[in-house]
Amino acid sequence: MEIFITENGSTMTAKLTGRLDTPAAAEVSQKVQPLLDNADKTIVLDCSEMTYISSSGLRIFLTIRKAAVAKGGKVVVEGLSTEIRQVFMMTGFLQLFEIR
Repeated sequence: MEIFITENGSTMTAKLTGRLDTPAAAEVSQKVQPLLDNADKTIVLDCSEMTYISSSGLRIFLTIRKAAVAKGGKVVVEGLSTEIRQVFMMTGFLQLFEIR
C-alpha cells in the first residue's frame, strides 16, 4: 500500500494505491498524520487505485472523518471500485462520506 499526499490551497488529496489491509493499515495510519493536522480543509481520498480495504483500513477512514468533523473540514471519497463500493455500502460508509 502506498499513499501520496498533496496539498492544493484548501484541499488535501491522498491517493491510495494497492491493498489497505491490516498489515498496511499500521503504516498508513502514521502516514495520514498530515491529513489529520489539516482536517479543517477539504480532504479528498482518491481510491481509484486501491484494490482492497479491510476493517483496519475502514477505521483509518473513520479517524480522518472524525478529525474533519471536529475541525470543520470535510472528507470526499472518490474513485471507488465496485468491490470497495460494496464494502462501503454494507458498512454504512456510503452515508458517512461524500462519494464522487
